[in-house]
Amino acid sequence: MIRIGLLGKPNSGKSTFFSAATGRDVKIADYPFTTINPNVGIAYASIDCVCKEFGVKDTPRNSVCINGIRFIPVELWDVAGLVPGAWQGRGLGNQFLDDLRQADVLIHVVDASGRYDAEGKDLGRPGIHDPIEDIRFLEQEIQRWFWQILKRNWDKFARKVEVEKKDLASSLATLLSGLNISKEHVEKAIQLLSLNAEKPSTWSDDDLLKFAGVLREVSKPIVIVANKLDVPASEENLKRLQELNIDVVPASALAELILVKLSERGVIKYIRGGSSFEVVNPNQISDRERKLLEKIQEFLDKWGSTGIQKAMNHAVFNVKKMIAVYPVEDENKLTDRKGNILPDVFLVPKGTTALNLAEKIHSDLAKNFIYALDVRTKTKLPADYELKHRDVIKIYAAAKKK
Repeated sequence: MIRIGLLGKPNSGKSTFFSAATGRDVKIADYPFTTINPNVGIAYASIDCVCKEFGVKDTPRNSVCINGIRFIPVELWDVAGLVPGAWQGRGLGNQFLDDLRQADVLIHVVDASGRYDAEGKDLGRPGIHDPIEDIRFLEQEIQRWFWQILKRNWDKFARKVEVEKKDLASSLATLLSGLNISKEHVEKAIQLLSLNAEKPSTWSDDDLLKFAGVLREVSKPIVIVANKLDVPASEENLKRLQELNIDVVPASALAELILVKLSERGVIKYIRGGSSFEVVNPNQISDRERKLLEKIQEFLDKWGSTGIQKAMNHAVFNVKKMIAVYPVEDENKLTDRKGNILPDVFLVPKGTTALNLAEKIHSDLAKNFIYALDVRTKTKLPADYELKHRDVIKIYAAAKKK
């Protein structure tokens, strides 16, 4: 399952984002509703389900479909201890880095209102602190953490690679495997900086620091969430972020949490990522909640959503470049062997092949692979066919030998 690390300084709204994204209003039997451990929960990426296209009522197993929207579970890690100097172990720095190493992609929740300083202290009113500083600070913290790990034994490591004529990318991937960094990540970073992979001993300290930064960018990309957009001062900061070409998602985690909680109570009908909600039990709403809902609807009208589901989807599909694929066993009924209709949807990296999908389903299916079938067009697909987003695929395999 893909892992998303959730970062943010104290009072940025990170905990509110986590609570809203992992709320129990989406019911799915195969995954826990509570956190896996105190700082890990199940959140969701969402897509338009293919059930609407095929005109069927699906019966999902590993995900859930609500009004034609398929919600696919992902792990959300609430990463603690983001304060200046975390890379040196300050505050909860060691826990911060240990949680961070698990992530495939990061979401940085930024206080767009500018009311809190770098350590989360209240400055008394919005508009004082610059959220751009928070973004740069986070990037530098992770870059220096990577750099510290690389520099520790770099001279000895580099000489060994050169003397033994080892592949640098493979050797670095092994060295950094605990950070969830692959050979491909290393190769891309080296290429982007045009560094000499044959002579790593010639890399300067500045080269190593730049390499650490680019390696972070390719291995742990960051989605910026401009939170607290319901605070008037936030819009000016959002505009400044956009003018700097920072890829940012406008959001109100508090608005999403309120909607999730009222949905859980059965007071409103709300689908995550939606631009509206429906009050179904008006007698159960207090005057305060009614006023809050009016303000939230104004926010939804202006921004299209609370931004929380949009941030999750952006992280999974646009930044991490995953695609969603539906495997079925019966291409005519769109079922598995038990008769469940469109039972599973898998998140796989862009570039995944039909054979890769067979391996993901079952090793025997891959060993005996004959061909795959595009269920929409009934076209036979070879093992090296690259799957497309929302493909519905049947794998044909030879019978197992007894």
